[in-house]
Amino acid sequence: MRFKKFNIDAYEPGKSSVNNLKKVIKLSANESALGMSSKVKKIISNKNLNFFRYPDGKSKVLRSQISKKFKCDKEKVICGAGSDEVIQMLCQLFLRPKDEVIVPQFSFLMYRIYSKIVGAKVIFAKEKNYKISISEIIKKVTKKTKIVFLANPNNPTGTYLTEIELIELRKKLRKDILLVVDDAYAEYMKNLDYKSGLDLFKKKENVFILRTFSKIYGLSSLRIGWGYGSKKIIKSLNIIKPPFNVNEVAQKAAVESLKDNEFISRSVSHNIFYAKKIKNFLKNYEINSNKISANFLLLDFSKCRIKAKYFYEKLRNKGIILRSTEDGYKIKNMLRLTVGSKTDNIKFMKAVESIFKR
Repeated sequence: MRFKKFNIDAYEPGKSSVNNLKKVIKLSANESALGMSSKVKKIISNKNLNFFRYPDGKSKVLRSQISKKFKCDKEKVICGAGSDEVIQMLCQLFLRPKDEVIVPQFSFLMYRIYSKIVGAKVIFAKEKNYKISISEIIKKVTKKTKIVFLANPNNPTGTYLTEIELIELRKKLRKDILLVVDDAYAEYMKNLDYKSGLDLFKKKENVFILRTFSKIYGLSSLRIGWGYGSKKIIKSLNIIKPPFNVNEVAQKAAVESLKDNEFISRSVSHNIFYAKKIKNFLKNYEINSNKISANFLLLDFSKCRIKAKYFYEKLRNKGIILRSTEDGYKIKNMLRLTVGSKTDNIKFMKAVESIFKR
């Protein structure tokens, strides 16, 4: 039997288990530190969920709730099984073989994977001090450029483009190039010079916004995200969208999570408090990290007396898992650390102290 062969490295998620250890602290996947809203738990335990019925293929109730919460047009919203699926559909819709896609050098791996699957060429724009560079993106633009993908704040670096920089990038790009701004971590951002892609480009025809329920809302396992774009793009995406792509439980859980503002505020406060605490704590060991933005820190071991790899293994032996940035991202001597629950963060800091005591 013959089938297509892809010269692509498969996506490797953050590790979640350690041999022989039952209890593991997973700080490798940027998941919610506080789990999920109690409103979601209530709806999930509802005995009247009818699993034998197909879900609403258009996610109507959820799209209405999204438009209410974010003051946007529900006709310009599409829901997906994670924002991953929306990225996949965008690539199917826009890209032909030999088209070009620009992604920052260190960026979420699914942009390049889905682009390559449909035969497009992925062009990498260099970053400056692990921050997306507008001038480097513009340098890479050719007649074949169709899409520019970026996450803001960026994963795995934790750096971000300011409101002014993001507007400047859209102005400098050719009008027929689609700018895709992934707002996956937008809810965590309280930095005054930042504005989400949704807030900035709600009325733009040539910007597409990605959002997810996997991060601050804590619904990673239910696989649910959404995209926001022009009616023309959304109409075409709805033609290629699988008929019942978002399951009923995911839709209901997402609706409830959007209503719980108190849970979101608590998650943001928790994140800012512990990100600062951990950042300052690690400075004592010459482990530096990015300015606080999303719910993770990129740890730089270049000035530290031990190497990232050694640190990673020592923590792993203690049942604490961080994200290696060599896998997929090709960033040497660094690790990505998710801000965890209070208990997880304290255990992490104690483990670090014991590693450096030796």
